[in-house]
Amino acid sequence: MSPANPTPQHNTRRELRSELRAARRALDDHERRSCADACARQLLNHPGFRNARRIAAYLPADGELDPTPLIERAWEMGKRVYLPVLLPHGAKRLWFARYTPDTQLIRNRFGIPEPARATHTRVAPLSLDLVLTPLVAFDAQGHRLGMGGGFYDRSFAYLLRHSRWLRPRLIGLAYGFQRQTRLPHQPWDVPLHAIATDDRLYLSR
Repeated sequence: MSPANPTPQHNTRRELRSELRAARRALDDHERRSCADACARQLLNHPGFRNARRIAAYLPADGELDPTPLIERAWEMGKRVYLPVLLPHGAKRLWFARYTPDTQLIRNRFGIPEPARATHTRVAPLSLDLVLTPLVAFDAQGHRLGMGGGFYDRSFAYLLRHSRWLRPRLIGLAYGFQRQTRLPHQPWDVPLHAIATDDRLYLSR
């Protein structure tokens, strides 16, 4: 259950993304559930999760680590949970809409479910306390390789410009095999504050 870690110096970002996406998809249902539960245990006592009132998560696609155990625990603790929604007219930025057990979902232009009545409950990124972030690869310094669309980097770019803004905290969720020794990164890449995997919690800043 531990595919070999590709090293960036021998892979382009596209090759690395393709290899790790395939490794995620190769996991069976039991492995996915076990890793999701183990990852949740890494975060449940972290102050970033415990103290957050508004938490954004995501619904897993393409083999991503499933945040459902954390979402359900957040509901039990009385926290508000949000899901990313695409802005209309092709804007490559995200807002976040309220997600409850009764929320009706529709598929966006990428086929990913999001709340149907998003315009009534959506909030801007800076209104959130914590964002549980999907990723394809990461390193211990908090650098993240996503799916290539740049949605998260554009949505949270203000964190790079305003270092005193403390919200939200960005915590990536991943399988342990997605860790790389070092990922190449660009000036516009927004680093994560931490990454939780099925085997440990990495605190990057």
